[in-house]
Amino acid sequence: MSAETLKIDKASGLGATSGTALKALMARACAVRLAHWGHTVTYSRKVFVPLTNMCRDTCTYCSFVKTPDDPAANYMTPEQVLATARQGEAAGCKELLFSLGERPELRYPEAAAALEKLGYATTNEYLRAMCALVLAKTTLLPHVNAGTLTDAEIDMLKPVSASMGMMLETVSRRLTRKGMPHHACPDKTPVQRLRTLERAGQRGVPFTTGLLIGIGETWAERVESLAAINAAHARHGHVQEVIIQNFQQKPGIGMADHPEPSLNDMLRTLAVARLMLAPEISLQAPPNLSVRHAEYLKAGMNDWGGISPVTVDFINPDHAWPQIDELARATANAGLQLQERLTIYPDFLKRPDRFMDPSLTARIKDMARPDGLARVQCLGAST
Repeated sequence: MSAETLKIDKASGLGATSGTALKALMARACAVRLAHWGHTVTYSRKVFVPLTNMCRDTCTYCSFVKTPDDPAANYMTPEQVLATARQGEAAGCKELLFSLGERPELRYPEAAAALEKLGYATTNEYLRAMCALVLAKTTLLPHVNAGTLTDAEIDMLKPVSASMGMMLETVSRRLTRKGMPHHACPDKTPVQRLRTLERAGQRGVPFTTGLLIGIGETWAERVESLAAINAAHARHGHVQEVIIQNFQQKPGIGMADHPEPSLNDMLRTLAVARLMLAPEISLQAPPNLSVRHAEYLKAGMNDWGGISPVTVDFINPDHAWPQIDELARATANAGLQLQERLTIYPDFLKRPDRFMDPSLTARIKDMARPDGLARVQCLGAST
């Protein structure tokens, strides 16, 4: 574990960095990437399963969530989960990412009734069963993105998931006030997000987190969020990757007219994140949310995240994934090499007693090369 390269007080003063100063900041970030990650940029070939699109939170930037009165609101059935999983498996995917709304059964009787019909009392109990189904019937490794979790829920999910994730998004309590994007969203209060991040570390869960930028947070709040993530990792060593995700306008959302962050804002945030975070934490940005995503490589980013050859980005359905061979070309043009990884990063494979459930250890190791990346590399758009 390395100490912070860039301290919070200095980072707080970089919010207006531009021009030559921004290029110098980005060069420093690239030097950190080179020192720890070399010339390798990674991605995970995955299939996405939106287990339920109902949620008890109503964030004003979200187009994924549906209320029970919407005909599109649903829980996927086990048959639908398995069919999607097998489609991903046939396309060479190694990871299955479960994305889902948070605890809709606590808000909507219709969600509770749908779960009861499936034979479960809670969404996370059903999630565990679907992870177990995927492990039993396919070669895929589940990654769960279930939002805030209790100690018991993490313990329940760890034996059936190779990794877990939850976007911190922001530590700003101001954004929970009336009229702000996280108002009346019980799972988006910073204390609840930070508790889940801490619990995952205490329980040795390889964890993905990150920031959603451009939703009304200040630069200082953004920097405080990065510092909070780094502090949790310093205590537990469990943060695999941090995603810097840019807000996107979407028709029909409460923030449809809210301005999107600029490319320079993304580059500035990525560079500062690379310099603030421990170098072993992977830095990721979604390539489908900007036509100029290749520029991110100039700011110290080293991972493109999950790319699916078979399913859309259900959180941002209007933004198609780039072809994987297109990403490979863009990465090569930057003097770097694209490599496929598993949902669990190489460093965590070296500590199986802490970061892998015994029931998954043999399966994970069999899928990995000696360097910890995916044994079978799929760098084309399809197999």
